[in-house]
Amino acid sequence: MQQLQSEEQYETLKNEGKHIFLFSADWCGDCRVIEPILPEIEAKFPEFTFIHVDRDQFIDVCAANDVFGIPSFIAYENGKELGRFVSKDRKTQQEIEDFIQGL
Repeated sequence: MQQLQSEEQYETLKNEGKHIFLFSADWCGDCRVIEPILPEIEAKFPEFTFIHVDRDQFIDVCAANDVFGIPSFIAYENGKELGRFVSKDRKTQQEIEDFIQGL
């Protein structure tokens, strides 16, 4: 999974191609729980590029996108938001895959 490097990169990626942004943080226990399953999820959905957004490093991006709970996912295709799975609740692999399949 790629790491977001700048707010400018976020805007570029959001507006070009198909991307799923994972909002997370090092201190987030629920984020650590899903980490081991993320490579498998990425492999199942190669049409998307997955981007990790560090909540602490990009708090302004989180606020601008109403992401106040993590882990959270927002999917975009060429500037259009396809969907969001945003909450502070722990997410299962099945819930994440169901979200992506429903986009």
